Amino acid sequence: MSVVLYVIFILLTGGERIVELVISKRNAAAAMARGGKEYGLRHFPFMVVLHTGLLLACIAEVVFAARPFIPWLGWPMLVIALLCQVGRYSVISSLGPQWNTRVIVVPGAGRVTARGLYRFLRHSNYVIVAIEGVALPLVHTAWVTAIAFTVLNAVLLLGFRIPTEDRALRELG
Repeated sequence: MSVVLYVIFILLTGGERIVELVISKRNAAAAMARGGKEYGLRHFPFMVVLHTGLLLACIAEVVFAARPFIPWLGWPMLVIALLCQVGRYSVISSLGPQWNTRVIVVPGAGRVTARGLYRFLRHSNYVIVAIEGVALPLVHTAWVTAIAFTVLNAVLLLGFRIPTEDRALRELG
């Protein structure tokens, strides 16, 4: 029964990601209409594959490797994963129309530094994603997925995404 509940939880998480994509698409179109410039086109498809792969791998590892639900690990990880959703929407709210899944910078829009988690942490969204990438698989002990996502996400974020964002923001002043 726990496997069925876990699969439902992952599918609900996927549904939430679709809602995010709708918000992102709307915000990206508005940013481009205001003269936004997009950066990081080459690494973006890898991010899509990685994040989609996280959800699919969570299900696959639990189902095919028969990973058990271990209450002392699973319940705290579920709480952390749910708190990551709260954090994610805090980020979306803080960035408002500037939030999207791409790197689009609108001249004169300025960097958000005084709202929400951005008051304390420059790349708040990526910290939340990193935590979630561990918590979500470990709800049902999908430890291989947690490790693989963490390593690949770190390479993508530190090697490409964050430098791209920082460079884009520097270019606009």
